[in-house]
Amino acid sequence: MTDRPHPGVVDAASHPRVRGSTTQVATTTSDGGITAIAARIVPSAGARRVLGWVLPLGLLACAVLVWPFPATLGVIVNGALVGGRVALIALGIALVYRANRVINFSAGDLGQVPTMFAVLCVLTAGFPYWLGAATGLVAALLVGAVVEMAIIRRFFTSPRLILTVATIGVSQVLIALALWMPSWPFFGDLTTVPRLDSPFEFKVQIGGTNFFANDLLTALAVPVCLIALGLFMKRSAAGTAIRGAAERADRAFTLGIPVHRLHTIVWVIATVLSFVAMWLRAGAVGLPIGEVLSPFFLIQALAAVVIGRMEHLPTIVVAAIGIGIVDQAMTFQPGNKPAYNDAVLFLIVLVALLVTHRPAVTRAGDVSTWRAVREIRPIPRELASLGEVRWAKWGGVALLATALVALPLWLSESRINLAAVIVVFGIVGVSLVVLTGWAGQVSLGQMAFAGIGAAIGGAITADLGWDLGIALLLGGVAGGLIAMVIGYPAIRRRGLTLAVITLAFALLTSSYLLNRDLFERFLPGSRIERPDLFGVISLQSETSYYYFCLIALLLMYLAARGVRSSRTGRALIGIRENEPAARAYGISATRTTLAAFAMSGFIAAFAGVLLVHHQNGLGIAVFLPEESLQVFSMVVIGGMGSLPGALLGATYVRGAQYFLPSEWQFLATGAGLLLVLLVMPGGIGAALAKARDSYLRWVAQRRRLIVPSLLADRRAEDTALPDDLLEVAAEAAEAATVGKNVP
Repeated sequence: MTDRPHPGVVDAASHPRVRGSTTQVATTTSDGGITAIAARIVPSAGARRVLGWVLPLGLLACAVLVWPFPATLGVIVNGALVGGRVALIALGIALVYRANRVINFSAGDLGQVPTMFAVLCVLTAGFPYWLGAATGLVAALLVGAVVEMAIIRRFFTSPRLILTVATIGVSQVLIALALWMPSWPFFGDLTTVPRLDSPFEFKVQIGGTNFFANDLLTALAVPVCLIALGLFMKRSAAGTAIRGAAERADRAFTLGIPVHRLHTIVWVIATVLSFVAMWLRAGAVGLPIGEVLSPFFLIQALAAVVIGRMEHLPTIVVAAIGIGIVDQAMTFQPGNKPAYNDAVLFLIVLVALLVTHRPAVTRAGDVSTWRAVREIRPIPRELASLGEVRWAKWGGVALLATALVALPLWLSESRINLAAVIVVFGIVGVSLVVLTGWAGQVSLGQMAFAGIGAAIGGAITADLGWDLGIALLLGGVAGGLIAMVIGYPAIRRRGLTLAVITLAFALLTSSYLLNRDLFERFLPGSRIERPDLFGVISLQSETSYYYFCLIALLLMYLAARGVRSSRTGRALIGIRENEPAARAYGISATRTTLAAFAMSGFIAAFAGVLLVHHQNGLGIAVFLPEESLQVFSMVVIGGMGSLPGALLGATYVRGAQYFLPSEWQFLATGAGLLLVLLVMPGGIGAALAKARDSYLRWVAQRRRLIVPSLLADRRAEDTALPDDLLEVAAEAAEAATVGKNVP
């Protein structure tokens, strides 16, 4: 919806665009040159802490009172109310991060489901306001407990990357439930929901803006929730235990702390906070029926959490309220468009990352690392030269190559078109393996880089008439350069900040950079023809373009493998596993990781050029933030640690969407992703790697060979060797003792 400034008296509660709040520009110090400069200007540490609060608040006041978004007092108060509601969501994200060390992407949807249920009870069953609120609160308690115990707890020992994807799956399941709920028979199939009637009469005018009872409830409920949460965390035994168990859950277990119970409490609190925020929002602006919450709402909360360094709750609250004020001040500017708000949100996150210092590294290490991502190990040297192993390996490769080449022989043109899309998404998956699987950094905006490549590549061929090969190269270079620009402040901050800023960049790209109303002269036309490659190779047919995409995938695959086998690839793995140790060996972690991000951006933008010519036009739907989240989930499902795993994930998710009957397409939804992760916690690639290792063990036993690397990963009860192999092992041990040589 578009926001328009209200002439005269403004009713803040009825304004159609009440969004959550992003980040305030926090300005403490960075650990690089900014720290040294600040230390010279303000030598006292206490004075620097005071300055870290006073300066951003002063900048905020200047921005909304003087320039560039001067607003009335009523708009500022309304923005504070909006930011207060988002602050509750952000606090829930921070609590879950403390407990599970993951970003909870289902934070808003946890509250939307019980809110939807309570609102429908009020509107269709005639529940009074307070009874509806109590019903929703009970539903929130149940939703939080069920989600944690039935889903999240099953991933307790899984890599944090897997659990992060599980929260994305939970979000999709909750969205589906919220969309389905209004069609339940006893709710009367509502299609629109007005604002909830307030439980009492109240009206006050501040600076030309009317505030009603629901606004007053927000002003009262948000501080009460904040105070209650603060008292719980500081004064209660459970709050103390949550703070203590956040750093090392395994050690907390040994000390007798009920970690599982604490995690359930955390998720219940996060759900209740989300419900309160959504319930207050339903009273202020109504609740959308049949619509998904805008990603802007989640990104605002995530940005506030990042500025609060993931754990500093007071800073998170102030950041959320500050950006709520900025957002509403922008909304009521003459000629403002929602895309401008998205652009300012991204800029605030970017600047905040530049000027805030790194979070402290705990004794548990850098909590942001994804070192638990498992790479598929190579075939042991003892077995690699054996005939049955070599024939199995190269036979599988030949079979796969034959199937890919022969695919157009038994598919229709429309199906070949869809197969080419899967190949393009496989290239995007390769870009994520380079960044997340090897460099240990999470990007949730890969489709935004693809969108940049699509816009530049499409303009080069459609408007300039240049060759497609040049478009692929220049589009990829543009993606790599932009990745370096937005990646530097996040990578130097470590943690999960790169995930947040890339998600914000995905929103910026889809709503602002690719907006034809704003940049029509810079974007390619509505129709983009496929030019001949190098002026001689026709790509007009779906079959020829499928083969072209297949060759492009092979080139990107080989390039990524070359990087992995180089010194840079080994340095990336070292940084991912132990950054302090890598730095001790003279490796520049920031520069090396930034190079990996640049390469990842290049590959994703390269895929975007292929995609825009495949679609013969630049659409927005495929580059939305939701698509980036799905791509990230796709790669984790396949196996983030290996290139074949990424291709398997693309084939599974997109293949299920395009080729399976409608009753089986749920396998590509959030429920299907959760099911796959529950059955195969390491992803499809890890499951296939286990099957391969089982075959290698059989070969080793058949050949009477001892391969330690195949035995070390088995359970103790499964490692018993046959008697003949035990005899060989005993002879080897005896020979080593007496200094003999065993033939």
